[in-house]
Amino acid sequence: MSRKLVRPREGRMLAGVCAGLAQRFGMSAGAVRLLFLLSLLLPGTQVIIYLVLWILMPNEDRHPAR
Repeated sequence: MSRKLVRPREGRMLAGVCAGLAQRFGMSAGAVRLLFLLSLLLPGTQVIIYLVLWILMPNEDRHPAR
C-alpha cells in the first residue's frame, strides 16, 4: 500500500482522484470508480469532495527523486 496520496499520471479517467485513492488504499481503480458512481445515487456532497480532492491531491512526479 502506497503511503502517499497522489494523482497518478497513468490510469486516469478524469482527474486521477479515484486512481490515486485506489493506489493509496490498495484497491483496484475500477472498484473505487464504481463506488463513487454508486454514491452519486445517494444525497450528499460527493461531487464537491471529488473537486476538493482534485485541487488538493498533487500530481505524481514523472521522474521521482532518487
